[in-house]
Amino acid sequence: MRRPMTETVKLTIDGLAVEVPKGTGLVEAALAAGIEIPVFCYEPRLGAPVGACRMCLCEITPGPPKPQAACTLQAADGMVVRTALTSPMAAEAQNATLEFILVSHPLDCPVCDKGGECPLQDLTFRYGPGNTRMTFPKRTFDKPIPISPLIALDRERCILCYRCTRFSELVAEDGQLVAVNRGSQTQIATFEDEPYRAPFSGNVIELCPVGALTSTTYRFEARPWEIQDVPSVCGLCPVGCNVNVTTREGKVKRVLSRNHAEVDQGWLCDKGRFAYQHLGAEDRLGDPLLRVRRRGFEEIPWERALDEAEQLLRGAAERIVTALSGSETVEQAYALAKLLRRGLGSHTAVLPEEVSDALDGFRLPLSAIADADVIAVLDDAPVVERAPIVELWIKQARRNGARVVNSADEVAGAGADKAILIWCGPDGGGGARVAEIAQRVGAWGAFYLPETANARGVADAWAAADDEEPTNPDPIGLLIVSGDEAAANPVVRAMAEQAEKVLVISMFHGLAAGWADLVLPGTSYLERDGTYVNLEGRVQRLRRAVIPPAPDELAWISRLAERFGVEVSPYPSAVFEEVSEIAFGGIPFGEVGERAALPTATPSVVPAETTPEPARPEGLRLVRYRPLFSGPAVERTPELRFQRPEPEVELSEQDATARSISTGDDVMVRSTGTSVTLRARIDRELRVGVVRIADEHAGDLLTTVELAK
Repeated sequence: MRRPMTETVKLTIDGLAVEVPKGTGLVEAALAAGIEIPVFCYEPRLGAPVGACRMCLCEITPGPPKPQAACTLQAADGMVVRTALTSPMAAEAQNATLEFILVSHPLDCPVCDKGGECPLQDLTFRYGPGNTRMTFPKRTFDKPIPISPLIALDRERCILCYRCTRFSELVAEDGQLVAVNRGSQTQIATFEDEPYRAPFSGNVIELCPVGALTSTTYRFEARPWEIQDVPSVCGLCPVGCNVNVTTREGKVKRVLSRNHAEVDQGWLCDKGRFAYQHLGAEDRLGDPLLRVRRRGFEEIPWERALDEAEQLLRGAAERIVTALSGSETVEQAYALAKLLRRGLGSHTAVLPEEVSDALDGFRLPLSAIADADVIAVLDDAPVVERAPIVELWIKQARRNGARVVNSADEVAGAGADKAILIWCGPDGGGGARVAEIAQRVGAWGAFYLPETANARGVADAWAAADDEEPTNPDPIGLLIVSGDEAAANPVVRAMAEQAEKVLVISMFHGLAAGWADLVLPGTSYLERDGTYVNLEGRVQRLRRAVIPPAPDELAWISRLAERFGVEVSPYPSAVFEEVSEIAFGGIPFGEVGERAALPTATPSVVPAETTPEPARPEGLRLVRYRPLFSGPAVERTPELRFQRPEPEVELSEQDATARSISTGDDVMVRSTGTSVTLRARIDRELRVGVVRIADEHAGDLLTTVELAK
């Protein structure tokens, strides 16, 4: 099929002939010619340009005989553009713009966290005046102003580029960061001086082209010439956002976004940005712990720990169950499965969830959501709590004119539109159900949002070790709890009470003490080499940013496997080569690059009508969800605790009206034999007949509830 020809325009920039697609902005057209037009306020991810900073002034003909803001113009046929490199008029205008910006800007580069990586600093050296004509005192403000526990504001550094407020208004759509007053008195502030409490607030730190908005956790921690950035992937949700991990002297100091246009568009949620502080938790384990009668736990050497682990494995033989977290790397999961399933025979795993390959035929990059005509978000769990960046893609699609609905029937009536289905909630069959619906309605693409970061990678790796799955042993001879998420899971804790022995792999003493027989220290995704598979089915590379205080799981699994005659390499690259041949089409480890490609869609046969629609219960259906800002990592990051969800119940506008409930009212939520009192919040996008409560506030409520003031 021949692709339609793209209409182009020809123009000249600084004497160079340039041909670009019609509609291309002048800044991008100049970059295509290898010419930089300096900018401060311009950022294409924030929507239409606003021309606020005037740093991009150029001489343009045909046009008025004065400099024009290049960022607000599009390339046109016959246009002649002269930048500051060739136009004295443009050079004088840019020099004057910088002089005006610096009139009241403080000279605190030596102590400013932005110093050394500051666009204002760089452009001042390249385009600005060599000295100042201003002798009067500069303006000062109280500083720093903590607009949240995560972000500090130094107002005298602000150049009013409005990047931060435009992100808040047009991308995150939280409306919490605003510009107040007018003219020279304009200031950036939070709405009604409330703390900036939003899941994506940390992005304004990176967007700020000066040091006005800085991270409270990174402030005064390092200088740009003292740090190293390690490209990796966030391991805290199934999106797999690409990140740069900044380290200094062997410690993680910050996490920055690393733009992968198909996955995250350069945005990052606050959990992924700030939860790295769990690495230095007070209860972090460095040595194995063994339960000793009457004396609790004692630290033991690693060699003895492996001896104890071997005894536990041999003693349980075929009566072993492993509870996985879904945060293990592909290599860790495969190595553990190979040891247990091939070295000890029959073995059962409790996977975080089975992720179906039925969606492979509907595979698209997450960026395709922005191009959809209609999006159906199925089930009623909040997308932002499960896969936050997907929420931003949905908001962008809505701004582009897409309809966002919550019923597959509305997709079925969309005709030839580009329709995308998103399943966010339980009972999805690991994506099988949304694939079934996508096939029935003829959807363009479909996504299933797993509950854990590497659910599909773990499931595929476990199956690759041995495709036979026995039934659960009763009683359980040995329960292996792999990872902090599994250790914190109440279901796993209940299994531990029934098991004869328990071996826990955990980073934290507080998660394992009191119920484990042997605790082996775990590692974080920031301390591992290996791969994750995100919700698209994209295999992505994790790179170790810092050395953990204990051996990597793969190292001691390899040593333990030797005792059972099983060959497991301690090197992630070798393990991946082995599992890739079985599960990932033989992708070489070296080809899983810094910006991993998405595998092509593969036709799949989806069983029709395998899961009938559940009958609607009488009363209100309760949807419980696990909040984004929860879990062991968040609990050990003090600055993130204010992001935890309020004790509230969300309900639709119609249900609230029928019960005379308003936002802020105290409401009793009742189900058989139990009740909790929560504050009401009306959500206009929630379906009628559904209420939503975070797990930590839902208590023992069942699936059908009643509300009363």
